[in-house]
Amino acid sequence: MPQATFVHEGGTIDYTPGADVAAGDVVVQGDLVGVAKTEIKSGKLGALAVGGVYDFAKNTGVAYTVGQLLYWDDAANVVTTAATGNKLIGKVVRAAATTDTTVRVRLSQ
Repeated sequence: MPQATFVHEGGTIDYTPGADVAAGDVVVQGDLVGVAKTEIKSGKLGALAVGGVYDFAKNTGVAYTVGQLLYWDDAANVVTTAATGNKLIGKVVRAAATTDTTVRVRLSQ
């Protein structure tokens, strides 16, 4: 019996939500954060992206530089550099100015 058997590349994971999930929603499951690429109806099997590059909502007044680690603040629905109480989502791949409302992040957990 093998110790591990390949299933798939891992850019997405199966997900069956308890409530409707809109395309672009960020879903937190424990320490795993995924993005719904398409709408997923409640109780229906769908997929969450756990890899790739996404533009995430951010607060204005905050700037981010390429390579910074970012975390998802699930209460505020924005990225942050604060690790405490938040979930790692990845690294900035395009700098964001204080006036920007989004920041481009490569998912890597």
